This record gives sequence, structure tokens and C-alpha cells, in this order.
Amino acid sequence: MKTAGSALVAVGPSVSRVLAVTFMSVTLCGCHCLPFHATVGADAKVAGDFNGKFKVESTQFPDLGPMVPRVVRCGGGGPAAGRIAIVDIDGLIVNQNLTGLSSAGENPVAAFREKLAVAACDLSVRGVVLRINSPGGGVAASELMAEELRRFRLGTGKPVVACLMDLATGGAYYIAVGADLIVAQPSGITGSIGALVNYYNLELALSTYNVSPDTIKSGELVDMGSVLRPIKDNERALFQEIVDGHAKQFQARVASLRPAMTAADNLAIKDGRIVAATRAVELHLVDRLGFLEDAIEEAERRSGLHEAEVVLLQRADLPTRSIYAIAPNTPIQNSVMPLSLPGIERSKLPTFLYLWQPDPTITRIAPP
Repeated sequence: MKTAGSALVAVGPSVSRVLAVTFMSVTLCGCHCLPFHATVGADAKVAGDFNGKFKVESTQFPDLGPMVPRVVRCGGGGPAAGRIAIVDIDGLIVNQNLTGLSSAGENPVAAFREKLAVAACDLSVRGVVLRINSPGGGVAASELMAEELRRFRLGTGKPVVACLMDLATGGAYYIAVGADLIVAQPSGITGSIGALVNYYNLELALSTYNVSPDTIKSGELVDMGSVLRPIKDNERALFQEIVDGHAKQFQARVASLRPAMTAADNLAIKDGRIVAATRAVELHLVDRLGFLEDAIEEAERRSGLHEAEVVLLQRADLPTRSIYAIAPNTPIQNSVMPLSLPGIERSKLPTFLYLWQPDPTITRIAPP
């Protein structure tokens, strides 16, 4: 197991004083021996073994301050002449804090609401560009963000242009269709208009460790979908009914907000496939191909602006110097301890998903 943090340790029997160290990486091996790599003082590195008790103290990632407009492109007239605000949607869409050791993550739904609130209250912001790079996420979380966008447009009248970057599938596209216009990066991927529910059968994995379930329950279906046993036919039918309902909701939303789509277009994407941006234009899933600068120009045109100042709505203490700047939204220990067995952390997952999921570990949420 690897970890990071600070500690007070006594190193070896020959060392009489206590050293204050900051762990870079720690690997537990056996009961008493702890090989370590640490930093002591000004860039001095120490490697060795020590025995005995030790204490590790870690702190959560500091408060990065409120959402503020950070200028990422200057305009001729400054803020007084009007601004375009970039609101980013990056990574997995869940209504949970991405917490963990020294986590830099936060709740994507809460962050989105906060950014829209800043854009609504700032009179200098005349239009918004949604910069989307996400595989999607939870059904409920995607629906919440889509509703927040609807309320923003209704309450402010400010135009919104969605820019689909590398990836905008599932719940990310569910949100994007709520914009006035959708611009897709030519090499991007979108689609995955459907729903799924994660299920992993860990019966054989647990039996390897002589672990067997012995559940006491009040009704046959109280534990439906349990990872401790194979899913039953009646459980599968009930899950299928819920998933089909979510998929129909998604398809109905797309049909309603993308009136240019024909019956043939809707039939072509009914199976939940992903499509390249060029094909998405043909199917009327997006309005045109272009890059982020093109989306900004579209927002300017719809706002009656020209060469406007562009701001990115981010936390006050984050380094933001470009229209492509991204806030960290992944717990740091995900890179320190990347191994995840699908299904083990299922309690941390959104059960029903609008998500393109080629890798099952994509939905791993670090436990608090």
C-alpha cells in the first residue's frame, strides 16, 4: 500500500533524535519493516528501514476560494464592453465529492451550479460557452446539471454555446443538448444516447478467499443486484425496465431539443452507439464542426459582441492562464493507488448511468 503525508519517526536504533519527514512514497512489507523514500529539509532525500511506531498526519486539500472570472483572453474594450464566460464540464459527472488523501476534487454538480450563478450575476458576462470533455456519468447528476442549465437560460436570457472537445458522451451530451448551439471538435467523439446499470458478480472472487454471503432479508428483492451472487432473471428484468425508462427519457430529450433530427437520425443512434463528430453533424446531433475559439465566436455573435474579453470561471487560487485550463477533479491518491477491482467500490458509484464506459474502473470514486 502506498500513501503520502507527514510524520514524526525514529529511524533505527542508532538515531537518537526524531526527524520530521514528508513521505513521497511508502510501501508496507510485513509487520515491522517499513522501507520509505522521504524528503527531509531542503530537498535532502533519505532512504532506509525503520522499526517501531510511527504517526502519519495528512491534511485535506486547502480551500481554493470561490468561483471567480479569470481573464484568459483580452478584449478590446475590457469587461465594460462585455465578456464571454467559459464554464467547463470535465471528467465523470457525479453528485458526490471526489474526496480522499490531499484530494483536489470537488462535487461536479455543485461546482457547475456555482459557475452558472457567477455567470448569471455578473452583468459583464453576456454569453456562455460550455466547454465539455466528459464520458458522462450518473443519470440523476446529469439531469440535475441539465436542469440548472435550463434555469440559467430561462432566468438570464444569455446565449449558451456548447463546445464538445475530445469526448462528450452519455450524460455530457445530455447536458449539451440544452445549449442554443452545439459545436464539436472535428476529431471528437459524442453520442452514447442510452443508459446502463453497473453490475459485477464477485462470487468467484470472494470464494477464492473462502468468503461466502449469508444474507438475512425481509423480501426476495431487497438485495437485488447484489455483487455477492449471480443476478436472477426477475432482477434482471426489473433493472432492464428502469434502464429502458432512463434511455427513453434521454432519447425524448434529444428529440425535443434537436428538432432538425429526422426519424432516420433517431433510429440510427437508438442503440446507444458512439459516433465521430463528422458523423454527428450528418445525424444532426451537433450543429457544426469547430474548435473552442469557434464556439467563443458563436457566443460573441449571439451576444452582439466582437473580440470580447473571455473569462474562465474557476476557483480563485487555481492557476488559470488559458482557455484550455482545467481544474483538478481527481483525488490525488488515484494516481498513487490506481488499482481498483470493478465492483468492490460499488457503494460509491452512481447506480444508473448515462455513460460511455469502455473501462469499468472509470467510475471509481475514492472513499472519504
